[in-house]
Amino acid sequence: MKYKYILAVLSLALFVSCNSSTSNDTKIILQICTGGWNNRNYTTEQIIDRLDKVTETIPVEKVIIGWNLETEPYVKIGEYLHSRNIKMILWMPVFSEIGHLEEAQQSVDLWGVMTDSYNLQEGEDFTFYCPSSEQNLNAVKNIYKKYFAECGFDGVFLDKIRTASYVAGQSGVLSCGCDRCMQIYKDNNIDVESLKAKADNGIVYGDSEMTEFLKVKAAIISKSVGELEDWFHAKGLEVGLDLFSPDLADIVGQDYTALSSKADFIKPMMYRKTEAPAGIGFERRAFDPEFSSDALTAEYLYEQLLKAAELSECEVYPGIEINYREDIARTSPEYIKESLEAVRKANIPGVVLAWDIMLAPDSHLDAVK
Repeated sequence: MKYKYILAVLSLALFVSCNSSTSNDTKIILQICTGGWNNRNYTTEQIIDRLDKVTETIPVEKVIIGWNLETEPYVKIGEYLHSRNIKMILWMPVFSEIGHLEEAQQSVDLWGVMTDSYNLQEGEDFTFYCPSSEQNLNAVKNIYKKYFAECGFDGVFLDKIRTASYVAGQSGVLSCGCDRCMQIYKDNNIDVESLKAKADNGIVYGDSEMTEFLKVKAAIISKSVGELEDWFHAKGLEVGLDLFSPDLADIVGQDYTALSSKADFIKPMMYRKTEAPAGIGFERRAFDPEFSSDALTAEYLYEQLLKAAELSECEVYPGIEINYREDIARTSPEYIKESLEAVRKANIPGVVLAWDIMLAPDSHLDAVK
């Protein structure tokens, strides 16, 4: 009995020790914005030098990088990363940007008018394309095959798997309204005319008809993204997804549970300091001008992380802005620390240092360490 007791105590101690170390072993994914299809932000040497500095002190599991079309840098960067047992994941847009390279069907609203575009910077716009179009899905596949298939990527990270948000006006949310999508709404008993009449009188949010419409829109997006996930998986690639924060995801047609059911990981964009698309405060003020970013506390982040984990069927790696930009991302070391503490408190396995490690001040990297 004495020996059994000692063994039991030792086993318990080992169990606690292992679980404690695991809970503190946060997985780190880096994100690098190489530029749009045709405008390149950095040289290969600049990227590798930066990765050298970061990986000296921070253990990195994956690097999400893209989506500039120059392929030679990816080959060299991939060789560098693979020599350090780090995966290279292609950052790739799906329902936006593709029309620059392939014939694609642009999204229209419920009135049949092309949805407005939001232009953030050269090489990146927010013109959206129909999520139910097989032509558009083929465009994504063709772009991958033509430009990226031979670069040595271990996976893909699918961005812009959504419709426009209220940033593009209410018509952006009330899309796509092409004949094919309209038939899907009709088949699901959505009263489009009633919804249009309400929209003509102002912003519609939280209304029961709007809620049902958003569910059907999300189902359309989930089906198409699922087809792409299957296609990339068949090529031996892992698949990650870029998602809005849980409290905004329904607006743009993102169903966490459906989308994550086939994904290897998701990245909820928990951007509390970003004054640009996907920034939580920026998106909220588009339909609620009185919303204050003061509400985006660490507690809010913690609650959103719990919700993301509850809704998801794959690993969750929240995106926290590591970069600093005076115009749209005024982050600080304190913000980084506060965010990572919330990630640990929520028992989330990892984090994406988003959205461009190349623009991360040394003070921010020290905060991660």
